[in-house]
Amino acid sequence: MKIVLLEPLGITEEKLSALVQPLLNEGHTFTALPKNSAQDALISSAEDADVLVIGNMPLPGEVIAKCARLQFISIAFTGFDHVDIEQCRKQGIAVSNASGYANAAVAEATIGMMISTMRRFKETEQRCRAGGTKNGLVGPLLTGKTVGVVGTGAIGSAVIKLLNAFGCRVLGYSPSDKSPEEVRKIGYEKVSFQELLAESDVVTLHCPLNDSTRGLIGAAEIGMMKDGAYLFNLARGPIVDSHALAEALNSGKLAGAGVDVYEVEPPLPQDHPLLHAKNIVTLPHIAWYSEQSLELRAEIAFENIRQWMAGNQQNIVV
Repeated sequence: MKIVLLEPLGITEEKLSALVQPLLNEGHTFTALPKNSAQDALISSAEDADVLVIGNMPLPGEVIAKCARLQFISIAFTGFDHVDIEQCRKQGIAVSNASGYANAAVAEATIGMMISTMRRFKETEQRCRAGGTKNGLVGPLLTGKTVGVVGTGAIGSAVIKLLNAFGCRVLGYSPSDKSPEEVRKIGYEKVSFQELLAESDVVTLHCPLNDSTRGLIGAAEIGMMKDGAYLFNLARGPIVDSHALAEALNSGKLAGAGVDVYEVEPPLPQDHPLLHAKNIVTLPHIAWYSEQSLELRAEIAFENIRQWMAGNQQNIVV
């Protein structure tokens, strides 16, 4: 089979070679390409592949439709909304993701962003560099706060366990069912979405992007939140209405926010509303981005290929 990697995975050549060699030993071919998201280039690169490996670059249906030989896509990422899954279903293409590779990284980043935003590290550093002091830039502790976690899957659960270490009261909401024993073991109180918004000092999002979560947090939902609350989005950009969030920050309805994901991948247009909002930490989609995560996602992506070839598909999306 012809295996094509459509974008670099951020690992060393030595690591990539070690992952690919078992497939070469079995008689398969492998090609690693530089990232080029232009549609014509994607079609040229992918049209005769049996297996594709990608990270988080978009793979539209128009490209997939041109890939007559394609049988399997291994996504070296947790999210898969950047791939036209319906087109894959139409063509009978199996798809797996790298679920779990960044659980610890995103959980750590969430806590770091909460503390950085609430304690106003960005502003105090700027003040320090300008020869100023901390005066007037005091912020609250995370310890003891009521924190609402939207999405209590693997990443949300990892965040909850860290929040428990800070002595937080943790509320959790997820449309998927968890038994009372699971909820107790993870360490949160299961509540409705409306209760979570109304009672939380801090709301953090860790749900997937799908039809039910797109636009989940808009002006109406922000209006349900406490005055002076904080909102953090390290899930997917379209879950939150950026204009509504910017307005809430600029009006003082929310005391602060931290955002790592947007409607488009960074670099962002300079007129993006969140780049000009008050009291916000904006990061260029780095929550998952650690040395260990890069290696682990590559390992999972190639193990997905081996397992699929053996008839034991894992991390199934399609």
